[in-house]
Amino acid sequence: MKKYTLLSTALLLAVVFFLSPSCSKPAKETAKYVDSVNLVKALPEWAKSANIYEVNVRQYTPEGTFKAFEANLPRLKEMGVDILWIMPINPIGVKNRKGSLGSYYASKNYMEINPEYGTLDDFKSLVKKIHEMGMYIIVDWVANHTGWDNNWIEPHKDWYQQDSAGNVVVPKGTDWSDVAGLNYNNKDLRTAMLSAMTYWMKDIGIDGYRCDVAGMVPIDFWKRARKTLDSIKPNGFFLAEDDNSKIHQAFDMSYSWTFLGIENNVAKGKNTAQVLDTLLTKEASEYQSADLKMRFTSNHDENTWSGTEYERLGDGAETFAVLCYGLPGMPLIYCGQEEPLKKRLKFFDKDTIQWGKYEKKEFYTKLNQLKKQNKALWNGTFGGTITKIENSNPKAVFAFVRQKDENKVVFIFNLTNAAQEVKLNNEQAAGNYLNYFTGAKETYKKDNPLKLKPWEYIVLIAQ
Repeated sequence: MKKYTLLSTALLLAVVFFLSPSCSKPAKETAKYVDSVNLVKALPEWAKSANIYEVNVRQYTPEGTFKAFEANLPRLKEMGVDILWIMPINPIGVKNRKGSLGSYYASKNYMEINPEYGTLDDFKSLVKKIHEMGMYIIVDWVANHTGWDNNWIEPHKDWYQQDSAGNVVVPKGTDWSDVAGLNYNNKDLRTAMLSAMTYWMKDIGIDGYRCDVAGMVPIDFWKRARKTLDSIKPNGFFLAEDDNSKIHQAFDMSYSWTFLGIENNVAKGKNTAQVLDTLLTKEASEYQSADLKMRFTSNHDENTWSGTEYERLGDGAETFAVLCYGLPGMPLIYCGQEEPLKKRLKFFDKDTIQWGKYEKKEFYTKLNQLKKQNKALWNGTFGGTITKIENSNPKAVFAFVRQKDENKVVFIFNLTNAAQEVKLNNEQAAGNYLNYFTGAKETYKKDNPLKLKPWEYIVLIAQ
């Protein structure tokens, strides 16, 4: 029996970690600016059993507008969606843009709405409707860089990274030719950026942010931003596009790219199920119990650049989706996965999701219900422990139990494309259960022999 024990939540360290942005060419010497902030954060109670759903407004409907997307809210509510992550809503730069429509992440003005999506009133209506339906909305925020024709770039050139000749450059270490890197050594830039972020939360009423390439922006800026925004809306939610424990000094949740890589490699037979044990042990040692990891099989980047979950995970796609709901962390659904989405969406051009029968809607609805109805699966400190169940076939089968108080859920996964036989060697697996997906009542004993079909998963609720 192996128990993955997370560190207890504590006050954040007073040490300030500073990541200094610089240029791809030798840059002018500038004084580093560091903002010392004392911050204590907590996951809002409304997010204790939440899932998150990513919305690509451009590709969601033929119209590609807020109003057209708003018509889908009742279906998403019925699916049990909690948090709607809306990809960037600002106008997109024209200068140096890629494709016919450009990147969502090349902002032209942080204070305006992309006219392709509609008006500010349309967005306000969307926010209002989401809240009326008991859901929450976070907006994708791009603080690391802007489009080349952003309204800041001419009057505030010093807000941008520059080379030795004084030319504004792309973000350090990237080939992102359609965006210009911002300079967080400039205090005025920080003030302007935080003012823009404050506007959307205070005046428009959004519930938080998903922050693009958050690790490329100094952590002390994020801490200041979080402290300021928490004073406006104490129950906000913040997701970092980063896979590092230090980012949790300011954020509630970060990506689990490591887990995504494991999914891809296990599906291809490059890794065995045992690699999950290594991951969970590492996470338990590096993260506090309040720190959420976002688990996913797809998102906008993966779908476009690496392939759909069916390309990468094959027949194991559904199995890994269930695993995302079983492991500690918050599961993500990318728009279209409930269809399912079996094509790569274009990034810089119009490429509407082809909706039809919503064949996976019931599957994701049932997974969302599983998480909500079992407090052992809740997020962060609201949830329960995870304990590995030893078995006789550890390279192929991964099994574990999640438990909080009297609530106990057992997960068993065959992570191969071949049938497997296995015995569960842990007494914790013994008991009377309801098979969540079949509805059958089942009894398990220590050393209970099991025959599992390729990629079969079993979820058992203790009775």
